[in-house]
Amino acid sequence: MATGRIVIDAERCKGCELCIPTCPPSVILLAESLNTKGYRPALYADPSHLCTGCALCAVVCPDGCITVFRDIPQKQKNHKQPKEALAHV
Repeated sequence: MATGRIVIDAERCKGCELCIPTCPPSVILLAESLNTKGYRPALYADPSHLCTGCALCAVVCPDGCITVFRDIPQKQKNHKQPKEALAHV
C-alpha cells in the first residue's frame, strides 16, 4: 500500500476548508493560530502515517497551497542467479 505526506503552505492558505472533507483518512484540520493574513490555515496532522498521497486535497485547493509526496513501495527483486548456459562440445 502506498504511503504519502503533504506539505501545506500556511501563509498562502485562506482556510477555505475544502481539503478537510476531501481527505479520505481525515488527516487535515484547521490550525488554532492565524497566519500573517489573518486566516486559520489548514494543518497536516498525521501521527499514525495514514496519508496515502492520493492528492485529492491538492486537487480541490483553489490556491494551490498543498504539495503531495507519495512513497510507492518497490517490489523486491528476485536475486536468483541465472543458470549458466551449458556449452555443447
